[in-house]
Amino acid sequence: MKPAATPLTCQRERFELPEGEHYINCAYMAPMSKRVVQAGMEALRLGTAPGRKTVDDFFRGSDVVRARFAELIRLADPARVALVPAVSYGLATVARNTTLERHQNVVTLEEQFPSNVHGWRRLCDEAGASLRIVSPPFEGPGRAAAWNEAILEAIDGDTALVALGSVHWSDGTRFELEPIGERARAVGAAFVIDGTQSVGADPFDVDVVRPDALVCGGYKWLTGPYSLGVAYFGSRYDSGVPLEETWMGRVGSDDFSSLVRQGSAYRGGAVRYDVGEVANFVLVPMLIAALEQVLGWSPSAIASYTRMLRDGLLESERLDALGIDGSEAGSPHLFGLRLPPDRDPEHLRAHLAALGIHVSVRGRVVRVSPHVYNDGGDLEALLQGLETALV
Repeated sequence: MKPAATPLTCQRERFELPEGEHYINCAYMAPMSKRVVQAGMEALRLGTAPGRKTVDDFFRGSDVVRARFAELIRLADPARVALVPAVSYGLATVARNTTLERHQNVVTLEEQFPSNVHGWRRLCDEAGASLRIVSPPFEGPGRAAAWNEAILEAIDGDTALVALGSVHWSDGTRFELEPIGERARAVGAAFVIDGTQSVGADPFDVDVVRPDALVCGGYKWLTGPYSLGVAYFGSRYDSGVPLEETWMGRVGSDDFSSLVRQGSAYRGGAVRYDVGEVANFVLVPMLIAALEQVLGWSPSAIASYTRMLRDGLLESERLDALGIDGSEAGSPHLFGLRLPPDRDPEHLRAHLAALGIHVSVRGRVVRVSPHVYNDGGDLEALLQGLETALV
């Protein structure tokens, strides 16, 4: 049995967050740690001497990213990981390799992040198929369970693909991925997950969830740079067509002297789906540093730490006094505060920002997303800011 992760204490000293500010907004963008910044600076300096770059330098970094992400999601074969510039790129790869008939449907969620909607809408429009957008049946206690049940009911024998986030990006609603995946497999549908808002902050086991594809942006809970992410592709896509016909995705690409005679066969696994210029000599070292950092903390320890912060806030009677509903806060690292109907969430966000308290507004929800650089003082500052705005 794997030993339990060592409990975390606040890791703020590993970051250079501005003094006097309370950044509780990792779901927007993670601050880069000193370790990640240092990796980027060293990579930039190495760029002054390109003559020292070897053939191996073009492949080694991306393969380390594959290995570290595979470790993070408990994947045995790192070759099933592709490097992508954005979630939309990974999902567009899935869309390119999905054929719909007119009678079929794609199941997705209401108010899901746009990258996980636009491609499916186009796919359905072009095929004359149906896009089923599943809404939560009601608000209030029991909402998450009812929403999960509605997703299961929406999947039928005509469903070709089910696409959702691992948690809802606006308020952290947790989706029951295992039964949803089982239902998708039972009808032969592809099961596609945008894991950007939880992978890295919460444990994820690809052999338990069994998605056909899992795509993650690197700049949120993986704590890496913007414009580089990772995607797992299962066996359903072993013979698929990539968005780009990159030379590095082909067998023999590591023999530079023979590139003029390079064949057409793709490298194994998901490597064919890599973005062009995948060697990115600055972003790749930064993402490696970020993934190793997250692995060192461990997602289970991160989840325990952020759960402590979340519960300390939600158990406060001061929230009830303000008329704020936190009863459906599902994820330890990302949760929503629903304001009284007469309050403007955007006005509140601006008020908090003026006090140096950084959160997000998504719809009518104030989204709060702490990470390991936060402590109880940040959540206390948020409470005080809410009180000055709402009392």
